[in-house]
Amino acid sequence: MGMQVILKGEMRHGGKYVHLRSAGSTQRLELNYYPVKNMFYERFRSGSELDHIAFWVNDVDRKYGELLAKGAKDAVRPFREGRYKLAFLKDPDGIWIELIGLSARPHRPCRSK
Repeated sequence: MGMQVILKGEMRHGGKYVHLRSAGSTQRLELNYYPVKNMFYERFRSGSELDHIAFWVNDVDRKYGELLAKGAKDAVRPFREGRYKLAFLKDPDGIWIELIGLSARPHRPCRSK
């Protein structure tokens, strides 16, 4: 998704974390990992732990193509829904990734009376 690692470390109990941020944004995405013997560890069950994660993007078609080229798997090709354009891919673990952005609307000429 083009995000940059801005902070990473290890928690006192042995878990690990990483903070990611997109260029030009102040929002962060924190990802956590808990090893097998950690008190917060839970065995991963494909499809039951995380439904999907969504990212707002400026160009759904372009980002969709970029991620496919980087190894993401196609789930639902880009489509329009109202004023939005959406697409879905799967990461290497099978977790769905949603891309959402505004749909480019065709120019409608003004009608004069």
